[in-house]
Amino acid sequence: MNLGDLDLFKEVLTGGVYDESAWSLIEEERVSRARRWLPQWRQAVLHSEMLRKWLEGRGIALVRTRPFDRAKRDAGRDWPLCGYTMIGRKRLDHLQHCIETVIAENLPGDVVETGVWRGGACMLAKAVLDARGAHERCVWLADSFRGLPSPKNATDGQDLSGMPYLAVTAEQVRHNFARFGLLDERVRLIEGWFGETLPTAPIRRIAVLRLDGDLYHSTADALNALYDRVTPGGFVVADDFLTWPGCRRAVVDFLRDRGEEPRIETIDHTAVFWRKGFR
Repeated sequence: MNLGDLDLFKEVLTGGVYDESAWSLIEEERVSRARRWLPQWRQAVLHSEMLRKWLEGRGIALVRTRPFDRAKRDAGRDWPLCGYTMIGRKRLDHLQHCIETVIAENLPGDVVETGVWRGGACMLAKAVLDARGAHERCVWLADSFRGLPSPKNATDGQDLSGMPYLAVTAEQVRHNFARFGLLDERVRLIEGWFGETLPTAPIRRIAVLRLDGDLYHSTADALNALYDRVTPGGFVVADDFLTWPGCRRAVVDFLRDRGEEPRIETIDHTAVFWRKGFR
């Protein structure tokens, strides 16, 4: 993939090339609403878990149709039905900027994302590295590959652990890379909960660290395990800083405990970044 293809690739990754990507899956918790209009004798069948399994067994999914909203998609304010990332065009543009900056400044290290969903942000990272000829750098994808963990307490964050939409297998992520010719030995998956896998992950140096774990403990686990490996001048992105209080507290607590006061800058309505060692 060359540099001229990257803008179109971002549209593919966000699902922006399909109006139908604005449609949304009707998740299990919404199914019970259907009982109001379905015949009484079918109500027992429509228990949310039973219905989901029944539909899955027949390759059927329920969707809610919506008009495509370009502003929402660019800002990552909706979750695309089809597409490979939900972070939107603005954050993808910023990720490209981060990678191109560390290449231009010859800052050593790889690109790491903690919390990858379908792999779209890392797919862009790999495409940018390839287009810029940075073939010595790897892209690391850390994820449970079975969805979000349950919150550890009431202040950890919202419980999204039961949403099948968010659970994407490692095999599917590899397939997503492969279909665009991006899968090779420089794409490395770390499978499991962050607190268990990241402390011993074989990552030496990091030039761009992208945190997208949503919860307090997920964000804290990633920072505790990986921050010391970030090259001075490297980028740290906290995707959920402005919209998930748990993520924000984890970042603030970590930096306070380290005695660091970096210049934190806003990317969009939710994400922020700083450069390690920059004040």
